[in-house]
Amino acid sequence: MKPKKNPDLEIGRNSSLYFAIGLNVMLFLSWQALEYKTYDKDLATIDILDVDAELEEDIPIVNLNTPPPPPPPPPVVVETITIVEDVEDVEETIIESSEANQNEAVEERIIDISEVDVEEVEEDVEVSFAVIENVPVFPGCEGLSKKKMKDCFQQKVQEHVRKNFRYPQTALEMNIQGRVSVVFVIDSKGYTTNVRSRGPDKILEKEAERIIGLLPKMTPGKQRGKSVKVSYAVPIFFKLHEG
Repeated sequence: MKPKKNPDLEIGRNSSLYFAIGLNVMLFLSWQALEYKTYDKDLATIDILDVDAELEEDIPIVNLNTPPPPPPPPPVVVETITIVEDVEDVEETIIESSEANQNEAVEERIIDISEVDVEEVEEDVEVSFAVIENVPVFPGCEGLSKKKMKDCFQQKVQEHVRKNFRYPQTALEMNIQGRVSVVFVIDSKGYTTNVRSRGPDKILEKEAERIIGLLPKMTPGKQRGKSVKVSYAVPIFFKLHEG
């Protein structure tokens, strides 16, 4: 028995069309599958922005230093001048000048010279030994000429230094030596005063001043017949002997 075929229901007639449609659908789904992207939910951050909330700020109240109002103007004083008639006469005071004029006589007084007391002031003059007229007289140099008396004075001073010379023990231990220049003054009464010294050490200076301080009282030097102070300088050598 042969099957009956309906020519209007031929399946194979549109098979190529169906194949093309199916192929396109599969390609489209494959392309969509390749383009599909996924995201990690843990890394995704969802922020919610509330745009409805309004930011309200408190505006501080600033008190400005407003200057005080100016003071009211002072009241206007209206001066009222009242004219009063003179009732009493005022006596004027006359001031007379106390200065003398040429018409007045000036009393002249002549002072006698005998009424004026003149006091003589003694000048404290200090003269160097090199220029003094009469040098101080050292004990033992009396009765000599001026030249010999000056030489005798210098010789006696040197003898006095050698006689009273004593080397300080401290200076010996510390090996101190040198020259000490001593300047002193023989006052108007013949005493040795104002002894000054200059040397390499205070120990030697003190010893030199001690020696000069032992000088005896002398006859003071004279300048123009008056006793004056006489300054004199003498060197004293402190020297250690070797060996």
